[in-house]
Amino acid sequence: MTQSYEVIFENNRKWVESKLSQDSDFFAKLTKPQTPEYLYIGSADSRVTAEEIMGARPGEVFVHRSIANVVNTLDMNSTAVIQYAVEHLKVKHIIVCGHYHCDGVKAAMAPQDFGLLNPWLRNIRDVYRLHQAELDAISNDNKRYDRLVELNVLEQCINVTKMACVQERYILEEHPIVHGWVFDLRTGKIIDLEIDFEKVLKDIQKIYNLTESDWMMSRKK
Repeated sequence: MTQSYEVIFENNRKWVESKLSQDSDFFAKLTKPQTPEYLYIGSADSRVTAEEIMGARPGEVFVHRSIANVVNTLDMNSTAVIQYAVEHLKVKHIIVCGHYHCDGVKAAMAPQDFGLLNPWLRNIRDVYRLHQAELDAISNDNKRYDRLVELNVLEQCINVTKMACVQERYILEEHPIVHGWVFDLRTGKIIDLEIDFEKVLKDIQKIYNLTESDWMMSRKK
């Protein structure tokens, strides 16, 4: 175990040498303020790393990860990350990215007690409840599993849109725009669920408007 742990520091040393050999100012540049255009909200799964699948460099993506890419607005970690990214970093895009073969989604589909994880997994069970008719009509277990992954992404995108900081900045600047993706572990490809962000805004506006204004009319002025 110790040897396995220590190899991380050896890998880090090699990484530093590699970066410096390519650009002697690499780390000096890292000390400059970050100006990412993207906030990536993804799964904590060890197989899915945001920057690698996006081909992004350090400083280009602000990253938040949770079990099954859930955005729970009672979770101060999630809300603090989103508010900081929107108000201070001024990101232009917020991406919620799930992935097929997600253990969190699979656990939420099982009739099993997961102890302390139960309240968190309930967020995904709620997604299943909202879309139960569609999901139960899918006879193939794997396809039903994949579809819940997609629906979970869509619902978490809506949770992001419910936040006042997202609504208020969108009215002023037409950003950030919320996107839903799924990463396919079987192919390595990112699938854009092609969420119509303005339609989502319009559909939930009556209930979740926190701005005392008409989002769509304000945007068109």
